[in-house]
Amino acid sequence: MSDNTDVVWISSSHVLQRFDHPLLQYISQYMNVNQWEYHHNKDEGSSIDEAVDLMDEFLASSSHPVHLAGHGAGGAIALTFARRYPQKVRSLVLLAVASQPANNWHVHYYLQRKLFTMSREQVLTSCVRHLFGEQPHNTSKMLMAVLCRDLEQSPLSHSLVKLIELPQGGVSMPMMVCGSKNDPIVDSPALKGWLKEFKPEDNLWEYPKGYHFFHYFYPQQIGQKMLSFWQPYHLQSMLTFQLVSQSLTN
Repeated sequence: MSDNTDVVWISSSHVLQRFDHPLLQYISQYMNVNQWEYHHNKDEGSSIDEAVDLMDEFLASSSHPVHLAGHGAGGAIALTFARRYPQKVRSLVLLAVASQPANNWHVHYYLQRKLFTMSREQVLTSCVRHLFGEQPHNTSKMLMAVLCRDLEQSPLSHSLVKLIELPQGGVSMPMMVCGSKNDPIVDSPALKGWLKEFKPEDNLWEYPKGYHFFHYFYPQQIGQKMLSFWQPYHLQSMLTFQLVSQSLTN
């Protein structure tokens, strides 16, 4: 990892990282961003502890704490790492992470499989609508394939037999939690559960729309909010951001 990295974005699986790219491209105009992706071989087990250990190896060469950020299961990895290695984390930004951090879209999928007499394909079709909104048929088919692969790659080992949970609570460093008001997976109550853990410097913010992958559909709006949160720590780069933001609003 480059020693001048400001932000490390954590992706929970290879297939989902495509939805992070627009946001990362935006914030990389103002800060040095490095993307870390969790992956494991088919013959290996997967777990969030393994992901955190791999993250620790990745950050071993960094001489300074970094800002961690992630969406969904990637955010759960970032949260777990921040609790375990607080000296390595300057701040934490969580997108679409519930106050019970393990409650990602996989839980939604497995609950539907258990509660309703629906096929795997029918449940995945429903998940596409909940995660991305209504999509054309061909796009929906492509997204179903992506979600199917994510079920196999995630470090959160949910299954039809058992839904896991992760420890709840806050972190010692400044934290921002973001969500979308029309996200049925991590809805407003699930986000606001964080408030009882907040410190004075922490922040909760919801964008009006965008479903579960709101950062993919509205990267500039989400990116601006993240940059504003980081502003006290990076005055020079944030001065450029402020000047650009003012020119866009004038």
